[in-house]
Amino acid sequence: MNDVCQRADPGSVSETDAQRDLARGMRAQLAAVTGGLAPDVYVNAWWDWFLNLSEQPPSQIEILHDAATKAADNLAFAMKAASGKALAPAPGDALFHNDAWAQWPFNVYAHMYRNYADWCQKALASVPGVAPANERTLEFMARNALELVSPANCLVTNPELLEATRAEEGANLVRGFEYWLEDLKTMLAGKPSGGAKFVLGRDLAATPGKVVMRNDLIELIQYSPATPTVYAEPILVIPAWIMKYYILDLSAKNSLVKYLVSMGHTVFIVSWRNPTAGDRDLGMDDYLNLGVRDAVNAVSRIVPDRKIHSVGYCIGGTLLSIAAAAFAAQGDQRLASVTLLAAQQDFSEPGELSLFISPSQLDMLEAVMNQAGVLKSEQMGGAFALLRSRDLLWTPAVNSYLRGKREAPNDLMAWNADGTRMPCRMHSEYLRQLYLNNSLARGEFVADGRCVDLAGIRLPMFVVGTETDHVAPWKSVYKARALTRSPDYTFLLTSGGHNAGIVSGPVHPRRRHRVRTWLNAEESLAPEAWFDTTPPQEGSWWPTWQKWLVRHSSAAQVAPPSMGAEEAGYRPICDAPGEYVLQR
Repeated sequence: MNDVCQRADPGSVSETDAQRDLARGMRAQLAAVTGGLAPDVYVNAWWDWFLNLSEQPPSQIEILHDAATKAADNLAFAMKAASGKALAPAPGDALFHNDAWAQWPFNVYAHMYRNYADWCQKALASVPGVAPANERTLEFMARNALELVSPANCLVTNPELLEATRAEEGANLVRGFEYWLEDLKTMLAGKPSGGAKFVLGRDLAATPGKVVMRNDLIELIQYSPATPTVYAEPILVIPAWIMKYYILDLSAKNSLVKYLVSMGHTVFIVSWRNPTAGDRDLGMDDYLNLGVRDAVNAVSRIVPDRKIHSVGYCIGGTLLSIAAAAFAAQGDQRLASVTLLAAQQDFSEPGELSLFISPSQLDMLEAVMNQAGVLKSEQMGGAFALLRSRDLLWTPAVNSYLRGKREAPNDLMAWNADGTRMPCRMHSEYLRQLYLNNSLARGEFVADGRCVDLAGIRLPMFVVGTETDHVAPWKSVYKARALTRSPDYTFLLTSGGHNAGIVSGPVHPRRRHRVRTWLNAEESLAPEAWFDTTPPQEGSWWPTWQKWLVRHSSAAQVAPPSMGAEEAGYRPICDAPGEYVLQR
């Protein structure tokens, strides 16, 4: 695995190396045609279904019977609808809830589509013997294929679109074409959408602070105090490197950083550099040492003789878990606590992302990365969009290009469009070792030449999962309890998804959360039992966590530390948000 991103030396290429390079080149060419998806994964899933179906006459009969039943139902419905009487096509389906869909012939289109979609999904899921992974792949294929033929996504079969076009005399289509041209220009220019409205340092990432340390991989930002005194223990945040750090410093009302500073905490955050092709050989050890270790070293010198509350978000939390275990093995006691936000350590149930995690898919991804040196943000964004194609692809496209209506961009949308790249070696190591092999949970992940033992983490822990997370499913996040030996362990589950659930603001009328603490290292519950026996509380999870931080901090507040520590080599370099976050 470690040589997957190496450039070959033409003077010493063996036949095996040449064959490998040829295979990678062919995979990269194929990826350009398939959008980066490995076709054999989908062919194998289809073949598995077909072979098992061929050996199951009862299943064949059931599928044919269901098809005949639905065909008869379609005919009967069409005859009723032809009378001109309003007839709802698919009660309970929010896609066709508008009264316009109850009129002929649109109700016939919608009813036939709903029947066809139900039949297709049941046919693919009702064959015994098909491997679960292949069933998930087939469901994914079917879901995206069905969106292509949905009458809601076509102008001539959608009565709402036709009525809007009639009412505006086609002006909506003219605006839609203009929006399409704008998006095309933005895409070709490589600029994030919504950039004109949201400016970094003014509208987003605007909490005052200074960059107090910079190396080849990170800038470390220290935020200016907002209170006369502060809690003695500083907070160090390690965000994911697949995102810009300001997911935690959005507009003022949604900025977790601003909230913590306003509550009297000294906050530091890591801002990752956006890698280029020249960074292809950066690996997980580099992210551990240049990312976490260097940041901890800086914070411990700027705020000496104080332990550090560490926070990790998404894969930043995975990296923090590795670092905390490594520190424990080395007797490094500088961390006061570990908070993990939507972060996994056990990847045996990675959720819908498992659709893109297979040896064949990773081989293709590595072939693409080997050519470019990095994984481009557009490629990862495309994968996430396919997982939620109705919400992230079709609905925005229909609204923009056919309705001629733009959803007003918000801070989270602007951040989401501001993607980052990932170095070839690091991303390959991350996917193969953590997702594919689950090496961290099995105690086989090697960092700095030593196996990482998560059971060595015996610090107070606060772990947050989100109810509808498709990146880090909460039941997977919950498994951190069994992997660590924290004698003071809190698990909190908040409503919302991977990003929106974390970015909930200190006051949020539509948020709720459940929380439970164990004050020993042994007691636990199955996730279902935990959920059933932990009552929900209304409101944002932020105040709950902030109170936990206070309970795990020194009682007496102190004067704010200096901005940086020039005598220790950490003088302020520039104002927040720094330079790395601006890199495109």
